[in-house]
Formats: sequence, C-alpha cells, structure tokens
Amino acid sequence: MIEQTNMRSMAGGSLSIVVPLYNEEENVLPLVEEIAAVAARLPPLELILVDDGSTDRTPQRMAEAASRFPFVRTVSYQPNRGQSAALLEGLRSSRGDLIAMLDGDLQNDPADLPRLVSEIADVDCVLGYRAQRRDVWSRRLASQVANRVRNAITRDGARDTGCTLKIFRRELIGDLPPLDGVHRFMPAWFALHGRRMRQVPVRHRARRYGRSKYSNLRRLPRTLLDLFGFWWYRRRYLGTRPPLPGAAGPAAPVAGSESPHPDRLIR
Repeated sequence: MIEQTNMRSMAGGSLSIVVPLYNEEENVLPLVEEIAAVAARLPPLELILVDDGSTDRTPQRMAEAASRFPFVRTVSYQPNRGQSAALLEGLRSSRGDLIAMLDGDLQNDPADLPRLVSEIADVDCVLGYRAQRRDVWSRRLASQVANRVRNAITRDGARDTGCTLKIFRRELIGDLPPLDGVHRFMPAWFALHGRRMRQVPVRHRARRYGRSKYSNLRRLPRTLLDLFGFWWYRRRYLGTRPPLPGAAGPAAPVAGSESPHPDRLIR
C-alpha cells in the first residue's frame, strides 16, 4: 500500500472525507474541485482518495489532485479488493473527528455535505437518502425491493442503504467489522450498537463519465449471503456493554439528548 500525505496538521472539530475509487479517471478532478468549492462551509478537512486497484489512469489523476489541493491525501493498493476494503482503508487512514463518505462517480453532490454536518449536532450519524434517483428504472426497482427485504431483517429503518453519502462521528468506526460487504450494512451495524441516526434527503445525479461497476444480478447472491450473516450475528449478539477487565470489547453507545426532529430519527 502506498500513501501520499499532503495536508496541514488537523486539530479538533475536523472532517475526513473518504472516497473509494475504481477506474474513475474522468471523475477524480471534477469531484475534488466540487469539494474544494464547498470547503469554506465545512470544518477543517482532509479528503482521502482511495484507489482500489484501478487499471486506468485514476492513480495519476489522484496524484494530480494532491499536487493542486493541499487537503488531499491519497491511498493506493493492488489488486482490486472491492468497495468495502477501500472504505475501511480510508477510515483507517482518517484523522478527523467527523467522517463523511462519498461515491467517486459524481452521482453524490458534495454541495450536500454542509447540511449533513449541520444535522449531526445531536445525533451520531446522518444518512443521506436519494429523494429522486437518477438511475435506470430497473436499478430503482431493484433498490426498492432490496431495501424492503433488508429492512425486514436488519431492522435499522434505513430507507436507502445504497446511498454512500453519510457522515458520522469518529467513534462509530469501531462499530464496523472488517468484512467484505460491510459498506452495504453500515446503518445496521450502527443501529446494533445503539447509535442515534437521522435521515435527510440528498441530491442524486446521473453518471456523466465511465460506467457502473455493479449490476442487480451480480450483487444479489452476495447481498443475500450478507443478510443471512447479519441475521445470524444479531441473533447471537449480547448487546453493548462495558468490556470485562483486561479484555477488548465494543465501545458503549454515546449518550446524548433527544433530537428536536424525531420524524427524521431512526429508533
């Protein structure tokens, strides 16, 4: 793994934005420029671009972005290991008090980030949901069905788990197991640990460059297997408790006041 660092030292109240990339050479620089355009409305930030074994010129575009923008850090590795591995690698490299996640295909709008930051004041995590999907009808239909089935099993209440745009507090990183496919179940893992979550609508844009790396049929078997695995784990989960003396264990839930917007909370 190769990491390139090019940013000032981060202090309290900082934000790490993690973006996984796989063969997105045309999208890298436009995405970084859009984030730079809203940076003044965000806390002091670092942008972590994670190359998941791209075979095009994505690494070169990442290096160019790091040379132009001092808040950009890059992480690259071979071979391709999938979106979950890239996200977890970015989380390990992050240093911010808050963590935001974006897709690298420009379908998420960085202009939504300031609102997500403002909404996290009294919760642990803010989940974006795509109010108006800009995908083909077959993908929208598959997403609706998948979300209903997934919700019946995970009981996390998330209405659009496929939306990568999220922001959460740093301590929630410990809720995520190092599993392939964990990026599709982040709200479920957060809910299992008693985290307070809010959902807000975000913009969704049609893909302009490149093509999607996923298809409905291709990811269905993996999703079903992951659902079974989470169901098994939840049935045997003993709950979040302080660890035994001398033993490692999950962190206790973060305490806090109730939100003034209960309609947007996941209970």
